[in-house]
Amino acid sequence: MTLIADYGLVLLVLACLFGFFMAWGVGANDVANAMGTSVGSRALTIKQAIIIAMVFEFAGAYLAGGQVTETIKSGIVDASVIPPQLMVLGMMSALLAAGTWLLIASTRGWPVSTTHSIVGAVIGFAAVGISMDAVHWEGVGPIVASWVVSPVLSGLVAFGIFVSVQKLIIDTDNPFLNAKRFVPLYMFATGFMVSIMTVTKGLKHIGLNLSPFEGFLLAVGIGVAVMLLGVALLSRIRVDAEADKDFHYASVEKVFAVLMIFTACSMAFAHGSNDVANAVGPLAAIVGVIQSGGEAVGAKAALPSWVLLLGAVGIVIGLATYGYKVIATIGKEITELTPSRGFAAELATATTVVGASAIGLPVSTTHTLVGAVLGVGIARGIGALNLGVIGSIFMSWVITLPVGAFLSIVFFFVLRSIFT
Repeated sequence: MTLIADYGLVLLVLACLFGFFMAWGVGANDVANAMGTSVGSRALTIKQAIIIAMVFEFAGAYLAGGQVTETIKSGIVDASVIPPQLMVLGMMSALLAAGTWLLIASTRGWPVSTTHSIVGAVIGFAAVGISMDAVHWEGVGPIVASWVVSPVLSGLVAFGIFVSVQKLIIDTDNPFLNAKRFVPLYMFATGFMVSIMTVTKGLKHIGLNLSPFEGFLLAVGIGVAVMLLGVALLSRIRVDAEADKDFHYASVEKVFAVLMIFTACSMAFAHGSNDVANAVGPLAAIVGVIQSGGEAVGAKAALPSWVLLLGAVGIVIGLATYGYKVIATIGKEITELTPSRGFAAELATATTVVGASAIGLPVSTTHTLVGAVLGVGIARGIGALNLGVIGSIFMSWVITLPVGAFLSIVFFFVLRSIFT
């Protein structure tokens, strides 16, 4: 235990810096998943999207980010097999490796999976630096499966939502009137879906425990409030006959542009709740070992609120400084997006991510959103998709996990040679 005794404070400061670097990478790369569709459909400007994301990413990360953090922290590796001092060095190397890969990808505008990055990095140091037995291989299975299931599920949900929009609104005799009639119901669904998970799961982290029934009632109340606010905003929208001459559904899309603001908020919240774990899960494990003086940390070690705060702040700064590059890739290059299409993709993604976050499964928001955008594109026909861009995105997904693992192994041996 001399490592913890001699270098405890140094290791803690370094771990916080690496965790912040990783959180910065999450903000710079993955937050485009929350905002890309809004910007691509021109419902929001880049500046508006960044402001909305800063508020709701922070809220999601801080209020609802703890559940998935447990999986990243202790579900992937067996803490009892790894000596505590090597756990600290390994988790530090995982944070540094994933953060480095996200920096490289973000500078090139590649939308890669931050979940892939950190899971690959954690598996890399544990399997090579410790032993193959240190990895919960049976726990890796469901995570890997979620990378296939989540885009398929999200794509199906998005397909269904967009088809319902076509049937109820677009393919009717009076699409503008029907948009004003049905869009408030979609707004209710958006408000209810995100708040039900937050009030039943996330608020425990700030000491507010509600029963399932109380949580349900509160979520219904929030959904109704969102719907009423939407109705008030929609009442100001009038048919724009001039715009409708150029594009028959221009006025209808204006109604959906209002809805996109709500789905963008919910998407950012859902993303923050799920992906803050990528930065603070390993950091929470490090803090637990150091604070206990080098004792092995159990699976349910307390998650300090300041750790979630650090991750939330890092995500926001990453988004504000470098998020614009990947936003452009997601929003404009997969398929042509309008507010109605972007809404279907965002609501489907938020639903999938929030559901996964509620059961503690670290899904990739990138995979989920791309699956949803593909679902919307397929609803219009395969010709609506840019297959070249989709192919390059898939390739970046494939290399992310091995790159994360390789960098983590390198950093682990470097740190171990410095500190031991």
